[in-house]
Parts: sequence; C-alpha cells; structure tokens
Amino acid sequence: MHRPQLSLPHRAARTALLGALVAVPLAGCSPAVDVTAAQDAANPACAPMMVALPDAIGDSRLRQTNSQATAAWGDPSLVILRCGVNVPGPTTDRCVTVNGIDWVIKEGDPVWTLTTYGREPATEILMDPDKISSATVLADLATAAGKVPASRNCVGQEELQDLPKSQ
Repeated sequence: MHRPQLSLPHRAARTALLGALVAVPLAGCSPAVDVTAAQDAANPACAPMMVALPDAIGDSRLRQTNSQATAAWGDPSLVILRCGVNVPGPTTDRCVTVNGIDWVIKEGDPVWTLTTYGREPATEILMDPDKISSATVLADLATAAGKVPASRNCVGQEELQDLPKSQ
C-alpha cells in the first residue's frame, strides 16, 4: 500500500497537533499532595464518602493525593481531608452542626482541625480559617460526610438542662 507523503506544512501541522494533544493532559498535572493516611483509612465505610467529595471547595480545586482515604483542595493546599481518624468521644470542645453534620472544632494557630462527631469512621479536616472560610468548607463537604452514617449527635448546654436530676 502506497502512503502519500505529507508536504512540509502538513507534517508541521500534524506534529504541532500531536504536541498539543500530549501537552493538554500534562498541563493539568501537578504533583500529588503528600498526606499521611489515617490509622483506619482502609475502613470500607470511607469509600462512599470519598467518591462523593466535591470537585471544588469555594474556588479551590480538588487535587490528587498519595494516600488512601485522603483529599486536598487548592494549590497550595488550603483544605486537607483524612477519613479513618480516631472517633472523638465526649468533649467540651466546640461542636457545630452544618447541614446536618456535627463537627468538633479545635482552633489552632494557624491550622484548625475539624472532626466529624458521631460518625464512624471519623473524618478530619485541616484548614487555615484566614485563607478559606470554615463555613464554606463544612457546607461544601456536608453531602460527602453524610455518606458515613451518624450514630450520635453533639449535645449542647440547652439539652443538658433537660436531664433528670441525680438522686
């Protein structure tokens, strides 16, 4: 079979097109974010949440990580998520409910740690509230976090007032 020879302009155009097609996938590649997996990251209950994670939190895009049951958003990373962390027990730390999900908040300087409460396995979020709003983070992650069923909820001061007195 005889193959027609492409003229120089056609060869140059084909080479440029091939180069562009190869460059497009590479342009979106940034190195995977190095995140240490949680102790219970292999828990199968993490999987439904991980596949439901949003593509973006605020303006920060989801990035690839190098560990199971982890996620990161932003470049540099503004939000880090790890499923399979230790389940928090009763605590006096602040607990907030956002879109039906309870979160225990530990305010650090500068990084805050937000951990789901009443869900097993627990999910931890690390974020700097000076760089991204905790309200945005928790609202955008509520649907995914809800894929891990709740077994208990935060109890506030108002609920404690209705407890019977000890005898």
